[in-house]
Amino acid sequence: MPAVPAGATGPAAVSARPALAGLPDQFGRVATDMRLSLTDKCNLRCRYCMPEAGLEWLKKAKLLTGGEIVRLVGLGVDRLGVRELRLTGGEPLVRADLVDIVAALRRNHPELPISLTTNAVGLAGKAQALADAGLTRLNVSMDTLHHDAFLQLTRRPFLDQVLAGIEAADAAGLRPLKVNAVLMRGVNDDHAAELLGWCLARGYELRFIEQMPLDADHGWTRSGMITAAEIRELLGRDFVLSPDPRLRDGAPAERFEVRNRGSDELLGTVGIIASVTEPFCTDCRRTRITAEGKVMSCLFSRTEVDLLALLRAGTSPDDDDAVAARWQDAMWAKPKAHGMGHPGLGDADFVQPDRSMSAIGG
Repeated sequence: MPAVPAGATGPAAVSARPALAGLPDQFGRVATDMRLSLTDKCNLRCRYCMPEAGLEWLKKAKLLTGGEIVRLVGLGVDRLGVRELRLTGGEPLVRADLVDIVAALRRNHPELPISLTTNAVGLAGKAQALADAGLTRLNVSMDTLHHDAFLQLTRRPFLDQVLAGIEAADAAGLRPLKVNAVLMRGVNDDHAAELLGWCLARGYELRFIEQMPLDADHGWTRSGMITAAEIRELLGRDFVLSPDPRLRDGAPAERFEVRNRGSDELLGTVGIIASVTEPFCTDCRRTRITAEGKVMSCLFSRTEVDLLALLRAGTSPDDDDAVAARWQDAMWAKPKAHGMGHPGLGDADFVQPDRSMSAIGG
């Protein structure tokens, strides 16, 4: 019979894991990029993620504590081959102990790249403290430079706060600074080239992300989303894109060099994350931990493996061995693609995860 990882919830069917180092799966991939969610809470209500009324937040007692976060990252780095850490949410800036968490992680792992995904609301007052604590860089989610479109997309009038946060992060030296944008048809799709020009002028790397079926309202349709091909066409009206010669090396974004028409001058690069239409599952190197300490081996997986109960059972070396082994079991059970046996978001056999993006952690 197929083995199911201990502490798992949701469907799982996988052969027993052999004794292997690191976080491999049965398809030859090895996870080295850790995405750890600090909270499910968010102060925006983006249409492609959350319902207008918000969600029922997790109780504080169910969230990983700062100490548990530090312990988990330590297990990942010291025992399981994690080489890069991204702190996510929800919105991680809403955690009062964020700076303390970053500082503790930096003390324990002086060479570890530590990045943060944020909507930048409130970042202006925290950017320097995060830089001083040892944060490496930021990914800021911002879909438009227009106040009316920002309000329509996020249901909150906070664009000026976001822009102030980006400026503060830049001044604090949190670079390279990446800007993530989702285009929605009829709302901000005609802002693509303008947003790219704005980022290029400031030395930021813009990355467009295809809208994925991770919205809490489950209103996503493949026909309604803007594809990577459409994004390239929209940008091509103002710029010339050519493939970036650098190796992709497992990165989710396909990068393109950007030039003005009739010029050889390199302006910078732009990335497109085409999870739906041009999936990159065969080279995925990510392992995700939710805010309540559950492993999601795939962003679209419907199986979660609980580490928090083991973390809270004790702190001896044997306990750490058990947590590490369960984490390895969870990653060995990683599905081939998009939470199933093949890529195909929007296919008839695809089942959208119950959680929205904010509850999973990006």
